[in-house]
Amino acid sequence: MRLRLLAPHYWLTWAGLGLLRLVALLPFPWIVALGGLLGKLLRRLPIGFVRTARRNLELCFPELSPAARERLLDAHFVSLGIALLEIPLAWWSPPARIARMVRVEGAEHLRAAVARGQGVILLTAHFTPMEMAGRALASVAPVRFLYRPTRNEVLAYALSRFRCAHGGQGIPKDDIRAFIAALKNNECVWYAPDQSYRKKGAQMVPLFGIPAATNTLTPRLARMTGATVLPYFLQRLPGAQGYRATIHPPLENFPSDCPVTDTARFNRMIEAQVRVAPEQYLWIHRRFKGLSEDYPDYYGQRARRA
Repeated sequence: MRLRLLAPHYWLTWAGLGLLRLVALLPFPWIVALGGLLGKLLRRLPIGFVRTARRNLELCFPELSPAARERLLDAHFVSLGIALLEIPLAWWSPPARIARMVRVEGAEHLRAAVARGQGVILLTAHFTPMEMAGRALASVAPVRFLYRPTRNEVLAYALSRFRCAHGGQGIPKDDIRAFIAALKNNECVWYAPDQSYRKKGAQMVPLFGIPAATNTLTPRLARMTGATVLPYFLQRLPGAQGYRATIHPPLENFPSDCPVTDTARFNRMIEAQVRVAPEQYLWIHRRFKGLSEDYPDYYGQRARRA
């Protein structure tokens, strides 16, 4: 560890990490209860995340009444609060504790894909228990994961040390060469391409019936490397029952000749998973953006800029 990470402007970050480390020592039902209280507090704060989540729920669940969507919004922030306290649970829990809390289904699909020798893409989406999803996956096989680098050197150090302590290894999200190299080396890469994407390769692909700027890299990577593509999702079970992680069988006839069709196919899988536990999807992300100025301004960003 570099000595400059002990500089005074990092003391608050270290204090936060210390508190998280203490949280990891608590019984799981306490973590769930405290996380729920934290989420209820966040829900009442005047922050943009609340407006974004409410708008996303309006777009994706028009069939629900306004009162039902508000209840779902409340449940989502409870899930977010729990997710924040799941971070230390995933980072510092010993393997035996994780094994008691997480039931992994479909591990045989991952082992069979690794045996093929052409790499594995574990295709997922941004649900609130992401840290636990990564830790559960690493309990089955060593896995690489894409991440967004942070400028805070202490957080970068913590993410590198504690996320990677149990069989995981990071790849910066824009380092496509490293992604391809990992697949060609028959490694497993955990990948969540479901957020708004407007760079090279973006296409308008429906999600919940709404065309949105989407990354279509997955089928192109699968074609380039011959990697097996396995959908993977983790669900937090009600109360303090733990988690169910599911590694699905390989996608058949994937990739096809059309990356947009392949991406829309996975988006439909995301929709089905969201409907199982809608409060656990990451609704605070402004997902519905377009690639041109004529796309609807669903979040009122243009008006605020004006």
